[in-house]
Amino acid sequence: MPRAEFDQLTEKEKLFIRKEHENKFLFDVAWIRNAVLNAEANVNRKKGKKFQELFPKKPVKADKDYNEQAMKTITAIEQKKGKSWVDKVYRANGAKKGG
Repeated sequence: MPRAEFDQLTEKEKLFIRKEHENKFLFDVAWIRNAVLNAEANVNRKKGKKFQELFPKKPVKADKDYNEQAMKTITAIEQKKGKSWVDKVYRANGAKKGG
């Protein structure tokens, strides 16, 4: 942003920009701190202890609307055709039903 454009901003807009810059700085510092602590923990870990991931994988949250619609579809199919589709899925995957 050029200086002339910055000078035309109101004080409230300037404060907003400063606050966002401060938030970005704090966010970046927190990531660096976490990375350093993680690296130090991995360097000083005991033999045979599991390696700590810097970015652990989080499970994806289920989409409730999608699941509800899928359950309605499945129950509708089961009412029309029965549960023979379950046996087909088991056969296709080479698994035995019931355990």
